[in-house]
Amino acid sequence: MDFPSRDIAGRVTAATTSSFTEHLAQSRPDLLPFGRSLPAGALPATPHATTIVAMAFAGGVLMAGDRRATMGNMIASRHIEKVFPADEYSVIGIAGTAGIAVDLTRLFQVELEHYEKIEGTLLSLEGKANRLGAMIRGNLPLALQGMAVVPLFAGFDTARAVGRLFSYDVTGGRYEELEHHSVGSGSVFARGALKKLWRPDLTEEEAIRVSVEALFDAADDDSATGGPDTIRRLWPIVYTVTRTGARKVAESELATVSEAVVAGRSVLGREA
Repeated sequence: MDFPSRDIAGRVTAATTSSFTEHLAQSRPDLLPFGRSLPAGALPATPHATTIVAMAFAGGVLMAGDRRATMGNMIASRHIEKVFPADEYSVIGIAGTAGIAVDLTRLFQVELEHYEKIEGTLLSLEGKANRLGAMIRGNLPLALQGMAVVPLFAGFDTARAVGRLFSYDVTGGRYEELEHHSVGSGSVFARGALKKLWRPDLTEEEAIRVSVEALFDAADDDSATGGPDTIRRLWPIVYTVTRTGARKVAESELATVSEAVVAGRSVLGREA
């Protein structure tokens, strides 16, 4: 779907509501990613995004996603990005029906930009988390038809000077996670790794390593999750958010970490 994000946001600053989603629902509901219905019958084959992990560390939060999208038993893409900046101080990771999830992410980005233009200030992190929950709730009819979107949301709370992490269910229910969390098909395996490797005082560099380890474990047992690919030079997408804002971890840094993880696993395999 071709969603006209920033262009529309720039032309609706006179709107009576600070919610861009509400404004769009009133003026152009056909542009909403969930403003549609599916015909009765079998669902079309659609790509699905898979595993996202997130955790708190000393000074902020981290979110990481693998690069694989699947369509049934086929690999639909090895290059998909599943973690995006929502605004300067927050990030969102997507799992579920890829097309709807990407559209919802773009709408959420414009929602936050629109609020800032209307109100002249950033929405609080709590407010951002609540608005994302309302948008997920709007997708419930499609979720009941098999087109679910279940994101993770994380950011730096400038009022509390701490990183915070929120998970959701398909009804838009919002839950704050105090340590770490994972969603997607490989989440059960990623959570096992996070439970073993996470600790409250992780540095940013250590948190990056833990996220790669968790995604590696997920890929080892879940065929829909793609691990670090040293042949194609494909690494997870990782963002950290601190008091200085959101940062996308460079590919060169991820390559070094991923290759170290793969090398470490190879040594363990030979010893076994």
